[in-house]
Amino acid sequence: MGRDIRFGIVTLQHLPWQEEVKRWRLIENLGFDSVWLADHFVNYANPSEPWFESWTLLSALATATSHIRIGTLVTSIPLRNPAVLARQALTVDHISNGRLELGLGAGASGVSDPVYKMTGIDDWPAPERVARFREQVEIIDMLLRNKVSSYSGQYYRLEGTIMAPDTVQKPRPPITIAAMGKSMLKIAARYADSWNSVGDVFGAPPEVVLEKTRTRCELLDRYCAEIGRDPRSIRRSLLVFGSEAGTAFASEDNFVEIVDRYTTIGINELIFYYPFFAPDQIPTFERIARETIPEKCKY
Repeated sequence: MGRDIRFGIVTLQHLPWQEEVKRWRLIENLGFDSVWLADHFVNYANPSEPWFESWTLLSALATATSHIRIGTLVTSIPLRNPAVLARQALTVDHISNGRLELGLGAGASGVSDPVYKMTGIDDWPAPERVARFREQVEIIDMLLRNKVSSYSGQYYRLEGTIMAPDTVQKPRPPITIAAMGKSMLKIAARYADSWNSVGDVFGAPPEVVLEKTRTRCELLDRYCAEIGRDPRSIRRSLLVFGSEAGTAFASEDNFVEIVDRYTTIGINELIFYYPFFAPDQIPTFERIARETIPEKCKY
């Protein structure tokens, strides 16, 4: 396909283990390019519901699938030491035989996510969160490329960190960076293989979300130019969120309209939520995967 559009699905890890396996195998068999887990300590919209830890579950689901790309959208850096996370990524890269997409994000603040109170970890102020994120990305990128590394930053220090065996994917598993603001987009411009944005979480209408996404695409282009990087080397990914997430699989027309709207401004990967919130949409979801995407969405 001319513009190499990819389609992915996010599932929530609230199902019993065997049901989660069935769901991921269905998504793989439907032909989607990627499947993802969220990375939260609990479902912050419903903290009391069952919830599995993402990287543990991801490694298990890697053995239950065979060819679909897998990852977390996205790993929350406050929950993990960067060297330990790099080791986790190395491990899942091997378990999956080179299918890992390493999603990284700065994490939600304590205003919306109860993880900080529940676990006692620090809820960093926004400037520190971005600075820590930059160091974590630098460390993870370095460790996954090299056998022995050292690092001295403001927040993290490593000495003689050994990584073995080598990663399956070369030079390392591709990194997806979630970024909305200017500082985060600059980090994405330097380190991301794929940049991920999200539809507005505050219920903004689709036309507003579209313009915000267009602006972020333009900023990413500018920041790439400033460091001499070809902006075309970064995949442009969007997590379809809010009202669009609820209607994407209501009909084929809705789905195609959403795809057309975002690919027009340069998005070349669209990631949708599995329609767990509307089980009546599942037959349409399956038909779109089998028929609509191959026939109408390969640009």
